[in-house]
Amino acid sequence: MSQLHIPPDRLIAYRDIYTDDALTALEYLAVFNAQQKELMNLRSDRRKVRIESGDTPHFLPEEKIIGNSSLTVKDARDGNFEGATIPEDLQCQWIQGTGPAAKPNASLKSSIRNVAYALLSGADGWMFDGEDALGQIDSMSLDNIRNLKLAIHQDPVFLEVAKQVAQEMNHWSNGFFGKEIVADSQQQLDFTTIIYRVRGLHLDDRHITMEDGDSFSASITDLTLYVVNNYKKLLSRGRSVVLYFPKIQTADEAAFWNELITALEIHLEIEEGTIKTYVLVEQLEAAMQLMEIRAALGKHFVGFNTGRWDYINSVSDALAGVPYFINPNIESITMDYSYMAAYEDRVRRTVNTPDKNGNFALWQGGMEPNIPVGGEKGVEESMKKAVAGAEREQQAGASGKWVAHWKMVHIIRPVWEKVGVANQLGRTFDPLTYTEKDEKELMNLADSPRTIRGARNLLSVALQYGNAFLQGFQAAALKPADFFGDDNILYLMEDMATGEIRVSVLWEWVHKKAKITEADKEVNLVKGEPFTRALFDRLLEEEFEKLMKANNRDVHNDSKLTTLPISKMIVSRLVHDSTKAPWYIDLLNLNLNNTDFKIAEERVDAYFQQLKTTGHRITANLDLVTLKPTYA
Repeated sequence: MSQLHIPPDRLIAYRDIYTDDALTALEYLAVFNAQQKELMNLRSDRRKVRIESGDTPHFLPEEKIIGNSSLTVKDARDGNFEGATIPEDLQCQWIQGTGPAAKPNASLKSSIRNVAYALLSGADGWMFDGEDALGQIDSMSLDNIRNLKLAIHQDPVFLEVAKQVAQEMNHWSNGFFGKEIVADSQQQLDFTTIIYRVRGLHLDDRHITMEDGDSFSASITDLTLYVVNNYKKLLSRGRSVVLYFPKIQTADEAAFWNELITALEIHLEIEEGTIKTYVLVEQLEAAMQLMEIRAALGKHFVGFNTGRWDYINSVSDALAGVPYFINPNIESITMDYSYMAAYEDRVRRTVNTPDKNGNFALWQGGMEPNIPVGGEKGVEESMKKAVAGAEREQQAGASGKWVAHWKMVHIIRPVWEKVGVANQLGRTFDPLTYTEKDEKELMNLADSPRTIRGARNLLSVALQYGNAFLQGFQAAALKPADFFGDDNILYLMEDMATGEIRVSVLWEWVHKKAKITEADKEVNLVKGEPFTRALFDRLLEEEFEKLMKANNRDVHNDSKLTTLPISKMIVSRLVHDSTKAPWYIDLLNLNLNNTDFKIAEERVDAYFQQLKTTGHRITANLDLVTLKPTYA
């Protein structure tokens, strides 16, 4: 008897993705759904206790057993585990691009252009995003998988689109670089390593439910649909099956992922360790358990990526109960900012610690969000900063870097080309230590500005991002409303992380009574005065009005009376409520495909009621799952 339910219209429309093999594998892995939910409840409970007690995260005791494995924390730290040998097509990953494989409300030929741009870009790898940058309205998660399957199998529809896209890319590059960047489209399509970021353990799928009506894991769904539909073709071409795992907080969660992958490999009758995975370090707790996470994933693990926005957000959330921890303007929190530098340093020391076979792992540097589109002066200055950032990471030990747009590949890749070394595996750094001083460095603030200008930037982008998300654009080019029309202030490619961190910092400023470091005549504020609820409300209204008056290029006109007011309501509620919600995405997900303001308010109310009562979140698709009248 089937354990899972898929709406008949989705099942029929996507039988090329919901194949018999895929459905069988989903049923096989469905047994892990309850275990995953228990892990997420433990995560929520741990967070609730920490906030209420004012505590901070800590390193694990050496004797702790990791997940359901036989490994201890000491084993992991000593390198007493079997890791992966880096496969040939991951040995040189100077530039990895990121972005979704699909567009909202688009025909197949229009939607699949995303994949063509990525695979023709010249990037060494491309992380096709199923999570933070992929819109989840309607059937986009399935469109994402479909488009990748067509590209991996080099379907004629995809190849036709790729030829058209190659011409357009060369037209742009002739104008920007004075040369073509796609000489042979077929050769270029075969160059880039395809990587897929599945949705994190904290999310539920929007189409599949358990037969009893409970929600079903987005992680299990994405892992299964991507791998089952593509592993044979990838392996037959001599390519690796590679994933990115997001939002892992603990080694126990990494061990759960390892159980999932291993179970799927057993089901598919492929060798253990065939599926490889990177882990995005996006959580403060994870930064305290890096060797443990690496060991837990064993033969599957190939490397870490150092995120920025998500990581800052995690620090803010993990320390929500610590009254003195108040972030500055987020523009000040670069990768060399106090606690960020400490975390990056732990990552590079971790990957260069050998396992028991002498294997090392990769460090893929952070995201470059700039796009070379805008005024000549603005583009020139932004590209200099982007190259300087890449040079810093290369010199620090990163084997490569992320870019958020295909136009950045040939601007950033030369940083690694000049050095000419495939990777920096095994570079020598000081051994990791686990002292009280090390803990404090991961949570250490540095003197930096906290201004009204910074608050306006936080609010404007938070509102815009929520609006874009609800419109289906989880990857969006954004900048604060005060800079609309100024082509020398470039748009940045942003995903869900940009919304998360902005709301978290605003919550800190309001509830911890942050002191503004510069006077502001416009709001009649003296240096040293606190950031109050009343001041937040005033800025919220002013920034919202700017967006309402913006042109269609910056704020879609059809959103101004639909999704933009819902975004404003959600931001206001998140910042005002004394119970800090862990994720902005939760409240946005609850309102996907909904433009009714009253329904949106009811769903937000239900979420906070459950969060306050149990400490747990609502993550189900409310179009499929009915909320229970009590939250126990």
